[in-house]
Amino acid sequence: MSGINLSKCVLVIGATSGIGRALALAIHKLPTKPTVIVAGRRQNRLDEILNEAKGDAEGAKTLHAIQFDASAKVEDLKKFVAETVAAYPELDTVVFSAGMQHIFDFTKPEEINLDFAAQEINLNYVSIFSLTTLFMPHLLKLGRPAFLVPISSTLAMVSAGRVPGYCASKAAVHSLSMSLKNSLKDTNVKVMEIMPPLVESELHDHQGTTPALTNIWLPLAEYTKHAMDGLQRGDFNIVVPQNQALWDKFEKERVDFDPMATGAFINKKA
Repeated sequence: MSGINLSKCVLVIGATSGIGRALALAIHKLPTKPTVIVAGRRQNRLDEILNEAKGDAEGAKTLHAIQFDASAKVEDLKKFVAETVAAYPELDTVVFSAGMQHIFDFTKPEEINLDFAAQEINLNYVSIFSLTTLFMPHLLKLGRPAFLVPISSTLAMVSAGRVPGYCASKAAVHSLSMSLKNSLKDTNVKVMEIMPPLVESELHDHQGTTPALTNIWLPLAEYTKHAMDGLQRGDFNIVVPQNQALWDKFEKERVDFDPMATGAFINKKA
């Protein structure tokens, strides 16, 4: 099994902006011409993506959109998955890009909005866990290569004090990705986790930090190329060269370690 070049039908959840949007369009342009489904909350943004494809009659046939809120209740998630699988039985790849980030200052705990914190954890992690669970029966039954592509962050490796909820949620996604990698290793489903650095996006607009971050973030176009290279190679962890040293230091040895397979957690009698 290799990478995303084998995909026939790709669903990108959270495709209305940033990395999700860029990846959806880049995947759609692959020479293998997969069908790409862009999903997100904002219908106007979905319409913009579809309009971009109208200049290419053939390309427009393989680009579709579904309005969908990944933070919805479980019953709505179940309905979305059932309807999507029914409409696109060739679906073999799911990219999880929906996310949010809030600044929380624990030196001012009275100012922390716990509703925002719960929403952040739910969208960034719980929705991925839930949707992975719901899509899994379909993916396992395909009988050919299928892919799960969670998007975590380099902040899953090292935490930033200003965004503790975001860091924790991305660390959870990273841990889930490793668990899935181990549990699915003998199946047709492969996990490819994207771990972006600080990348040009709208994620920070509501924080008022975008003007300052424009001086240090990685341009979206440059990042997308790195991410697509990793997806086409079939990398488990996809990191940019600038963060390779960080990944080597904290993750290189543990991502291939399966504690259950090695018996590391099995109590043995003396």
